[in-house]
Amino acid sequence: MLTRRRFLAALGYSAGLGLAPATALAGEVRYKARVVIVGGGYGGATTAKYLRLADPRVEVVLIEQDPEYVSCALSNEVLADERTLESLTFSYDGLSAFYGVKMVYDEATEIDPVNRKVKTAGGLKLDYDRLVVSPGVALRWDAIEGYDEAASQIMPHAWFAGEQTRLLRSQLDDVPEDGKVFIVAPPNPYKCPPGPYERAGLIAHLLWQHNKRQAKVIILDAKENFTKKALFFQAWEAHYPGMVEWVPGSKDGRVLAVDPQKRTLKTEFDEHRGDVVNVIPPQKAGRIAEVAGLTDDTGWCPVDPMTFESRLQDDIHVIGDACIAGAMPKSAYAANSQGKNCALAIQALINDNTPPEPSFVNTCYSIPAPGYGISVAAVYRLRDGEIVAVEGAGGVSPLEGSDWDWEREMEAAYARSWFVNITSDIFL
Repeated sequence: MLTRRRFLAALGYSAGLGLAPATALAGEVRYKARVVIVGGGYGGATTAKYLRLADPRVEVVLIEQDPEYVSCALSNEVLADERTLESLTFSYDGLSAFYGVKMVYDEATEIDPVNRKVKTAGGLKLDYDRLVVSPGVALRWDAIEGYDEAASQIMPHAWFAGEQTRLLRSQLDDVPEDGKVFIVAPPNPYKCPPGPYERAGLIAHLLWQHNKRQAKVIILDAKENFTKKALFFQAWEAHYPGMVEWVPGSKDGRVLAVDPQKRTLKTEFDEHRGDVVNVIPPQKAGRIAEVAGLTDDTGWCPVDPMTFESRLQDDIHVIGDACIAGAMPKSAYAANSQGKNCALAIQALINDNTPPEPSFVNTCYSIPAPGYGISVAAVYRLRDGEIVAVEGAGGVSPLEGSDWDWEREMEAAYARSWFVNITSDIFL
């Protein structure tokens, strides 16, 4: 549908359509090249800003469907009434005003790699010299029998911050004193590996605060292990003893089918009914990546780790959750780090230079209870053409220490400070 916003966006760009990417309109700057970026999350917005900083002669056009970005990072805190969605919402105005990024609020629907064009739902056809695709993840609606988009209105996934987050939070008010909340955790790989387990703790916190301490939060998990497992177990037992239960795949934790109307979950040997059911299904690269032929049989996008250029399509780079990035997890910080390296690589390629050797960093903070933080961090470099973790760099929060409570409190403060810093780094 051609909305007013899309019409205005099309009107603003219509005069330049069909021109070579580096050609400017009369009275405008003549750019050396045009880079179009699809997706304005942690990866795409970072690339846009840092590419403009690296080379102002490069025109950067960022296509993003929504005029505001709502961060998934820290959105589990909304479920515990520890923050609002508004505190996670950011405008793209700074990218435009301070860095000259040209915003197109529209949905990219088609990529033509032969003619180097991106088509949008609003009717735009944007030429590019190089394209960056940062579409995040899509949910595999066909992976669990009975779970589709309609079912998510009863059994919310809340894996994209926004209305689904509000829906899940509202349902938690109706959990009885001895009720059951089920979380269905997805198989690897997926966005934000610690997310389901942080969520379990914060939902338990909400129930605990409302004197529903006989309630249970049960995680049905297809996996046998998960990141920071011992730390999460420690946090759950310290703050909500007996409330959180984790059921791995080997103990019948893999969910095969759901019935939204009955709020039931079927595993291989059992059937469970929950008062609230949060289903986080398996995932794959965002839809536009699949449409553009950027995904392989895994559903993810293989890339050259030196430049993040697609191994399947020339002059297209894929970053963030959608790409296959070796040892790097699918996280906000990883996408930010990849975006900066991708910007430098593109700047070098446009100027016929050799891209610099990349170096990456990631920290995943989790807050399983208010004022209680844990983390895992790593530095990554290339080795034999693959992204690997640097031995001895980074690490995981210690299970014990002389000032254990203080360390956990400080990590929670670091998590919130990290969020302020990284979003300022991207959007301001």
